[in-house]
Amino acid sequence: MRSTGTCIALCIVTLGFYSLYWFYKTHEEMKRHTNSGLGGGVALLIGLFASFVMWFLTPSEIAGMYERRGMRSPVSGATGLWALLLGWAFGLGLIIWFVKVNGALNAYWRSQGVR
Repeated sequence: MRSTGTCIALCIVTLGFYSLYWFYKTHEEMKRHTNSGLGGGVALLIGLFASFVMWFLTPSEIAGMYERRGMRSPVSGATGLWALLLGWAFGLGLIIWFVKVNGALNAYWRSQGVR
């Protein structure tokens, strides 16, 4: 579980480097939980060299976790469109994307008993 506000602040303070750590950790945790997916190392590499791809892959993997549990996911691969379409408007799309994606991830972990 990661505080959305804290993560956004860390991204700003570290000039975006925290986002790479976030991709690594969240994908590593999802892979450990599901035994499938990108994993942290691959997510980090994609984040470094083609970060826009992560805007689609991350919510897609989160949706997969929800679906495996028979739950309806609040995000999907299409959630990346927020970042893509509004991303250059002062980062508004990226903020909306992160709030939706991190919120969905936190809600999933809460549903699994993580605090």
